[in-house]
Amino acid sequence: MEPHVLVRFYHEIALKGANRPWFLRQLTTNLKRALVGTGAIGITRDSMMATLRLKDPDQWVVVKERLQHVIGVERFGRAYRVNPTIKAIKQAVPSMLEGQNPTSFRITARRADKRFPLTSSQINEEIGAQVVELTGWRVDLKNPDFDLQIQTRSNDALLSSEEIRGPGGMPVGVGGHVAMLLSGGIDSPVAAYQMMRRGCKVTFIHFHSFPLVDGTSKEKASDLVELLTQYQQDSRLLMVPFSAVQQQIIITVPPKYRVTIYRRFMLRIAQDLALKCNAGGLVTGESLGQVSSQTLENMTTIGTVADKLPLFRPLLTMDKMEIINKARPLGTYPISIIPDQDCCSLFVPKHPVTKSRVEDVERMEAMLPVEEMVKEALAGVEDQTYHWPTFDASHKFAEETRSAEPSG
Repeated sequence: MEPHVLVRFYHEIALKGANRPWFLRQLTTNLKRALVGTGAIGITRDSMMATLRLKDPDQWVVVKERLQHVIGVERFGRAYRVNPTIKAIKQAVPSMLEGQNPTSFRITARRADKRFPLTSSQINEEIGAQVVELTGWRVDLKNPDFDLQIQTRSNDALLSSEEIRGPGGMPVGVGGHVAMLLSGGIDSPVAAYQMMRRGCKVTFIHFHSFPLVDGTSKEKASDLVELLTQYQQDSRLLMVPFSAVQQQIIITVPPKYRVTIYRRFMLRIAQDLALKCNAGGLVTGESLGQVSSQTLENMTTIGTVADKLPLFRPLLTMDKMEIINKARPLGTYPISIIPDQDCCSLFVPKHPVTKSRVEDVERMEAMLPVEEMVKEALAGVEDQTYHWPTFDASHKFAEETRSAEPSG
């Protein structure tokens, strides 16, 4: 019995028609990159699943951790490869039962190669009878404690009994490139992840007011990007100094309009950076009605300055608890709740405007040297890159990918 890992792909990829091979190639590329250095050997892709071989069963621990971060993976688990005969399958069954102590079981056979002499039902009956004879376990086809899955293929048969949920989603790289305005809070990291799950590559832009405030928000942004890089493998973080912009706004703009105008400047600067990075859109973590700057009127006023790229708000209709419930399993929540002084909380009035009008805000901005302020902020941008997993470029997958998918 050769130890393998069986990986099943996100179900939506199957609906992509003639474009499906491209989606699968991108996912295979992402899998290969994620598994570099684990000792896993090759990827054999067969329609909506893939298998990879382990040199050593102990490699499963690191392979499992890596696969849990590959977007596009629906489910995966250890599997064992045997010859495609009922005799070989029966010989492997006792090993599959070792260490198991369920009260009920079922056999789930899939005959991918119709040349196999037994039908799926016949395999279920024959192996099921063997398990009953060996263990005395009760058969339960609806809610079994143990499910032994058998898949027969042209050159082998795979036996598995575990399935671990992956992140699902569309493989990163098929949905284009966007720029994300990343705060140190709870919402924007979740919004970035939501875009990744739809196949987008995300470049991060963080605005900070250091040295007017401490550097905690910069550290949090870096930690968040490092964590999120596990899901897209390469990230770029652009740190934008915003204190000079804020100081000019503070001495010119009435207090209740400051947050709205802060955010308009952020969007202007982010749009310029996104265009330089060849991003096709801007993304924010805004949720309608969550704070004063996120009313319908204020979001409309703020969004008008993004006139060259579309502006996406993937969390628009989610409430705070829904967002938190996504941040916790993602792993960003403990970082996001670390206290910091972000640039938008600096000098915030007690009663900011909730129903701003574009004409009023534009009249106030006419008193500011807008272009010069944007250029000054852009001149001070720090560019940081992140990679996951960290590896030497000399590492290569031991085998070339073999695919059952047609090219095109």
